[in-house]
Amino acid sequence: MKKSIAALILSVIMALSAFSGCGNKGSDTIDSVILKIGVSTQETDPRNIAAKQFADEISEKTDGRITAVVYPSGQLGGDAALIDALAVDSKKVDIVITDASNFATYEPKMGISALPFLFEDFDTAWAFMDSDVEAEAEKLLIKNNMRVLAHYCNGFRCVTNSIKPIEKPADMQRLVIRTPENPIIMATMTALGANPQPLSFSELYPALKQGTYDAQENPIPVIYNNNLYEVQEYLSVTNHIYSGMCFTISESVWNRLAPGDREIIRQAALDSAVADRENNRSQTEELLGALREAGMKINEPDLEPFALATESVMKENAAIYGDLYEKMEAWRNTHRR
Repeated sequence: MKKSIAALILSVIMALSAFSGCGNKGSDTIDSVILKIGVSTQETDPRNIAAKQFADEISEKTDGRITAVVYPSGQLGGDAALIDALAVDSKKVDIVITDASNFATYEPKMGISALPFLFEDFDTAWAFMDSDVEAEAEKLLIKNNMRVLAHYCNGFRCVTNSIKPIEKPADMQRLVIRTPENPIIMATMTALGANPQPLSFSELYPALKQGTYDAQENPIPVIYNNNLYEVQEYLSVTNHIYSGMCFTISESVWNRLAPGDREIIRQAALDSAVADRENNRSQTEELLGALREAGMKINEPDLEPFALATESVMKENAAIYGDLYEKMEAWRNTHRR
């Protein structure tokens, strides 16, 4: 028991020591801190590249007082585990970059940006992620120890599988498909007739290789940068959900930062988000050809039947979002191209 108490005291002291300069209320900076950034995908993924840009910027602007270390490939856990770590303030991770709708397990309204077939292009999707509608949902995360500072882009999600091309919703019937632990994505796959089974992204490649799953759905850069083309034969460009990502910092960490350092971190997050978005757009355009060269059989189905098949997801979830749903629809009506 004494050892347990001593270990607990030591862990508290270590956690506080990282923010040793915060006790001076008159100070606009802190002495030193290292921020741990958790990401589930490999180093070549746009979010990892942008996260390193963020780390470089804050180190430069604070003369090395504040640094960040990026842990890619699920080293600190998969997306669900990373979010859980923030929620319980475990100190395991300080910043998480993941799909906005993955936070819906803590705040259901965070799923609103991932409703199927909301956006037709990157610019409209990015504008919505930066809108007051999305901000209203994100404010509700603060009570769960999560503060969103910027919006990265993961792209539009597409279906890959090892059986056949997906030309129409009927081709999805009984397809065992991996999804993140994400209620909106799972509901969308169910509406299309597939059998969604959640699994940590770090476990996806071996599960596909072993044939435990028939299929998965992710944006094109994720498919290429994580070598999923090696274990999946068909890619169908369904673009069924836009995957906007939240650069999210622990609220307890944020509160221990001095005001001047908060502004540096916020601006660096926004700067890196701009770079991430453009990188994702260019990778989406360029990597489709690379996937074809790697041997994937690619088809681009008519999306209208897919959109019609998933209308139930919109209707069944409208009550979850309340007046936020009406605000989202009003926003879309004023931003149609």
